[in-house]
Amino acid sequence: MKPFETLLTAILRLPVLGEAAEGLAERLHRVTVRAMRRARRNHIRAREWSNDELRKVAGFFDGAVINVSGWRDEDKTGGLYRDYFSKASSYTVSNFSGRKGSSDGIGDVFIDLEGEVPPDLRRRYQAAFSHTTLEHIYDIRRGIANICSLSHDSVILVTPFLQAVHDMEGSFGDFWRPTPMCISRMLEEEGFETIYQSSNDNPWHVVYVFTVASRKPGLYKGRLPSFTQPQAGARHFKLF
Repeated sequence: MKPFETLLTAILRLPVLGEAAEGLAERLHRVTVRAMRRARRNHIRAREWSNDELRKVAGFFDGAVINVSGWRDEDKTGGLYRDYFSKASSYTVSNFSGRKGSSDGIGDVFIDLEGEVPPDLRRRYQAAFSHTTLEHIYDIRRGIANICSLSHDSVILVTPFLQAVHDMEGSFGDFWRPTPMCISRMLEEEGFETIYQSSNDNPWHVVYVFTVASRKPGLYKGRLPSFTQPQAGARHFKLF
């Protein structure tokens, strides 16, 4: 591949031909990604992958569970996340204001992740679950601290590592793409130890990081898959 790369580099440096070659390469990249998504069905979409990861751990929790900023609680594949936590003694959904915010649903409570968590909600839940919310919280440290404050046991976080910017005017912005190590470090600062972490790293889809952390890691020793820090995005950057 080295001679080809050298030739392509030389072409791209040419004033006119280089611009045409760059445009062709961009179009070829888009076509390749779309084709690989269709052909490599084992490289599932990030949402479906994270749903599968959640199914692996949700059954461990038999206490109260809260889906933080969960909107309608939909798993985007036709189901509800409350059904994943089949053993939970209770299930609550929290939301904020704005579009895709508070829905006045049954069990829906209002929580501003950059504000103060109501005292009666602190450490009320066994598990605090949050799916792709933290990237929209500008004060992400405060957001993580508030999610952690809801739980006396564990938190489950799904965070994007590689994803296009997706904000909604009048509702939420889009600020962060934390690495697995970053998430674990911020959870550690709140007294939580990462007990399971994974990533759907592949070159064809959005990349999520799935993290489970606990104040009581010994309770889950030997029950969850072994933990190794995933290198999210490694295949994207290696390929492209």
